[in-house]
Amino acid sequence: MAANQTSLNDTKIALPDINELRPGIESKDDCFDYSKRAQWLRAAVLGANDGLVSTASLMLGVGAVKQDIKVMILTGFAGLVAGACSMAIGEFVSVYSQLDIELAQMKRDKERGDSIVSGEDGEKENLPNPLQAAAASALAFSVGAMVPLLAASFIREYKVRLGVVVGAVTLALLVFGWLGALLGKAPLFRSASRVLVGGWLAMAVTFGLTKLIGSSGL
Repeated sequence: MAANQTSLNDTKIALPDINELRPGIESKDDCFDYSKRAQWLRAAVLGANDGLVSTASLMLGVGAVKQDIKVMILTGFAGLVAGACSMAIGEFVSVYSQLDIELAQMKRDKERGDSIVSGEDGEKENLPNPLQAAAASALAFSVGAMVPLLAASFIREYKVRLGVVVGAVTLALLVFGWLGALLGKAPLFRSASRVLVGGWLAMAVTFGLTKLIGSSGL
């Protein structure tokens, strides 16, 4: 008896980890599916970058041959309105086409009996929303386009105005790239650098070609 009691006392009882007893409980970051953000995040980031870069490129392109501030501002404003409408309509049509395809596929699966009733609600929640994508794209485009417009609105000096527009757009590109990477849990430096270099390239090409064509007298 004494030997048995001694062996029991020496035996270590391994208690299971509390997290193993509750495998369904995870941290908030582990449970969140970041792919659910892809639809509106893609539309928002694309719209903001497009509004920022296209409007700034238009303003710099016109500024390459026209130094008048009124012409530059009107060009940027026209680009904002046209671009926001174009982005919204294009995103709505594109996402609606995707929605039609997914609904048709769900209908075919249901007719074949492949769909699981318990999973239908989850599938419907993951369907794309055309109105949400269109609104996010148009709003983001307008926000991005306002950056170069505001930067150039109060500066009369031509060269200073161009420099301020480029500086403001550079800062906004870094912010948009960082924000998109942060929301999507992507590498921050690589995402921001990619957006910045692309924006610089677009502005440089537009300014250079417009300056070349304008100086040739065409």
